[in-house]
Amino acid sequence: MTISFQGFHENVATFAGAAAPGHPVKLTGPGAVTPAAADNVFCGVSAGGGGGHVSVQLTGYVALPYTGTPPTPGYVKLVANGAGGVKTAASGREYLVLDTDAVRQTTGFLLA
Repeated sequence: MTISFQGFHENVATFAGAAAPGHPVKLTGPGAVTPAAADNVFCGVSAGGGGGHVSVQLTGYVALPYTGTPPTPGYVKLVANGAGGVKTAASGREYLVLDTDAVRQTTGFLLA
């Protein structure tokens, strides 16, 4: 049996805005998001879109690239790194990190 967290409690909503798939996004106004800049707290991860709209995964498991110190399993404060990934931070929102791959420099965690 293989361990997998994909599909767990995934919820996606459509917002106004644009962001590359797999990039953290932040809320910029009522029903609107933009790509999260470095050190921004993010509300979800873009699942893609077009025409001025973007689907955003708000809950469930995601795996994103990280920079800096590798996140360790457990509750970790993460912020956007400004390059489509995340990094650990002294302040920010805590996420439950389930796995980190130091070779691929990715970390998997639960949104909300």
